[in-house]
Amino acid sequence: MFIDRFAGRAIQRCIYSSFSSKNFKTRGLNHFRMINTEAEQLHSAKKPKACKRVGTHNGSFHCDEALACYMIRLTHKFKDADIVRTRDPKHYGREIVSRYLGLDVNHSDVERVYLALYKGFMEEIDAVDNGINQYDTEKPARYERNTYLSARISRINPDWMEENTADKEDRLFHNAMKVAGNEFEEMLCHYTKSWLPAHSFVSDCIKLRNGVDPSGEILFLKRYCPWKEHIFELERALHVDPLIKYVLYQDDRSLTWRVQAVAIAPSQFDSRKPLPIAWRGLNNDELSKVAGIDGCVFVHSSGFIGSNKTFDGALAMARKSLLG
Repeated sequence: MFIDRFAGRAIQRCIYSSFSSKNFKTRGLNHFRMINTEAEQLHSAKKPKACKRVGTHNGSFHCDEALACYMIRLTHKFKDADIVRTRDPKHYGREIVSRYLGLDVNHSDVERVYLALYKGFMEEIDAVDNGINQYDTEKPARYERNTYLSARISRINPDWMEENTADKEDRLFHNAMKVAGNEFEEMLCHYTKSWLPAHSFVSDCIKLRNGVDPSGEILFLKRYCPWKEHIFELERALHVDPLIKYVLYQDDRSLTWRVQAVAIAPSQFDSRKPLPIAWRGLNNDELSKVAGIDGCVFVHSSGFIGSNKTFDGALAMARKSLLG
């Protein structure tokens, strides 16, 4: 420890974690601590105003602590803090999200973005640092992954062929903080400016689905948005039963109307109810004749998506597919 053990007053030591990880050991983003440095000035004739410092370990650095140190300086409390690297939980993740959204830290949207950002960004960094395999398999990877954030941070470390000093290591660590921080802010921007509005939009459309078709199994998006990453969670949250089978939306480029089958699960290609086999691989007039629906454009050979020139035509395709 670099704090004077004979300090004449109690020395505050507060240990904080940035984002909590329920699935991994505490090594992840929990490296850093804020240390009151007033004791360092104990023997000075004039005690300068104490500055705040954020401490993390020295030596080779990883993405988790570089990002953690960047993130903690996004908070009001530590925005001007110095970074101290040495060997010698309140959670700030929600505070950072709430500041970015301009909402109270207890707002439901803050919690929603916080959880999504952890799952979509932080968890990977935590897992890589703790040596957690992405898949439960001993099969060798089909290709190498060397461009992900943790790998890029690792390459900022001093090369083993170069002479290394503590000053050089600290300078490179601050470079790593910038790289990790830029990517964090890009992801935070995505989840607040795109992901969150899409979540609310899809939720509203699900609540109105019975007005599109009495079955409740056809979802109409008034405008296209990234819906796949929301529909499964919202079906559970809103107790949707029966599950949604098709999503209708207009293609922005062709202005035709798409009817897309919902997958059986996130990241799966198989659909809950693909479009009819007899339609698959057909186009235009041939498809319209077989389907008995005017304006058909195409149906993919796997049956996961089709298209019609009009909304009514796409809705008819979805309704007929439900009966098949």
